[in-house]
Amino acid sequence: MAEREEYPADKQAAIAELSDSFSKSSAAVLTEYRGLSVDELQQLRRSLGEGARYRVAKNTLAKRAANRAGLTELDDLFVGPTAITFIDGDPVEAAKGLREFSKEHQALVIKGGVMEGETLSVDQINRLAELESREVLLSKLAAALKANAQQTAAVLDAPVTKMARLAAALQDKKSADGE
Repeated sequence: MAEREEYPADKQAAIAELSDSFSKSSAAVLTEYRGLSVDELQQLRRSLGEGARYRVAKNTLAKRAANRAGLTELDDLFVGPTAITFIDGDPVEAAKGLREFSKEHQALVIKGGVMEGETLSVDQINRLAELESREVLLSKLAAALKANAQQTAAVLDAPVTKMARLAAALQDKKSADGE
């Protein structure tokens, strides 16, 4: 789709870059950053983790980019100063970073977002932030699988052990009766 004639090449490139980020990211969270200093924005970027990028964008360009990526449900969120957190890594880590930062800095307002094509409300983003990280969940799963494997081995081993004891007892009884 060709951009309108009044968009110069640099704005068309910005739209293409934003649209690509919306398409390739596993999640994106829109925030309002009015009142945050440059130092606070840098602090926020660091708190998001390695798999997230925090990008300030003009609403008209960001809205056009989101629409190009098929995310028209975000249209109502492009009001006021908007920044987008594009998440390529663990969405839980980035959501935690945004939530914790917004608790300390009231100027950061989470507006909503999208994850894997599904729209996220502010409440859903906060619930996502309450989850444990991917690494913690994977380690818990591995521990549960290991425990289940040990329990299964013990259950499967029990009849064999009982049978061996029974055979030994029968052998002892036969020997005692035969003498």
